Amino acid sequence: MTTITAKGTTPGPRLEEITRLTIDAALGIRVRPDQEFAVSPVVKSLAEAYVHQGTAWPRLIVDEDRPVGFVMAFFDIDWNLDGSVIRSGLWRLNIAADQQGRGYGRFAVESVAAEIRRRGGKELYVTWHEGPLGPAKFYLGLGFRPNGELSGGEMVGVLELS
Repeated sequence: MTTITAKGTTPGPRLEEITRLTIDAALGIRVRPDQEFAVSPVVKSLAEAYVHQGTAWPRLIVDEDRPVGFVMAFFDIDWNLDGSVIRSGLWRLNIAADQQGRGYGRFAVESVAAEIRRRGGKELYVTWHEGPLGPAKFYLGLGFRPNGELSGGEMVGVLELS
């Protein structure tokens, strides 16, 4: 795994912008093979972020000098493509296979929630694949609740931000 050198940082995980210095580390993030059905690879996320520059917020999750994951949020998207519903939320979350179970996913979701709050948002949306290998248990454990909608065949969950 790539090492990132950041001077003057505090210990613990942090989010970093994807730059020419960190892109290889971001592209190196791989989830477990049994999770690949549920989340797109980072390379697709970065391509989508390029196309949706005003909406997408891609970040590398780094702990000390180790890249441990990738998160991408979306802000103020036209959910129904008709101007009737505007939402912000979690678009992608990829935690490196060998770094899972260490709190990095929770950290990423909490960081996205903080950014949405900073921008004046009151809700954080996410979608997930249902099934025994899907991430429903993770999101439900963080307080997300299904809102009864499906998006692209995935369950839609919402977390109220107070």
